[in-house]
Amino acid sequence: MDVERTELPGIGVRFEFETKRGVRLGVVAHRDGRRDFILYDPDDPDSALECINLDADESGSMGELLGGARVIEKLNRLHHEIDNLVSRQLLVEATSPFADRPLGDTRARTRTGASVVAIIRDSGVETGPSPSAVLHVGDRLVTIGTEEAVAKVGRILRGLE
Repeated sequence: MDVERTELPGIGVRFEFETKRGVRLGVVAHRDGRRDFILYDPDDPDSALECINLDADESGSMGELLGGARVIEKLNRLHHEIDNLVSRQLLVEATSPFADRPLGDTRARTRTGASVVAIIRDSGVETGPSPSAVLHVGDRLVTIGTEEAVAKVGRILRGLE
């Protein structure tokens, strides 16, 4: 399924796609975390039949319901396609030197070649976290790469690298 991405200066980003049944849907991701879920009129693709506004907490819950399962689905598919690829959920412990610091401070990808593809926390799942995403004690980082690279990310999080 093709997802169209449109930058909305000063607002955020709009994502639009059409389902297999021909229903056109969109999501406007505002900079403040709000999301607008849009159902377009099938007779006029520029007109919305319904727009549901979600605050940051609601959109996080929706993301967990939809996005979390999708991340796991993609990882499972990758495991079958690429030899030697592993995924692990690495815990940010209270003793981690990176607790309450941005993910980018770990330099995990640069140092290991492994990728953090999601952060799982009580408030939901953050897929595709940016380097500015702040890590908190109890977060689980969904990390993919070789066994050695993922293990090294774990050591970095524990302050052993």
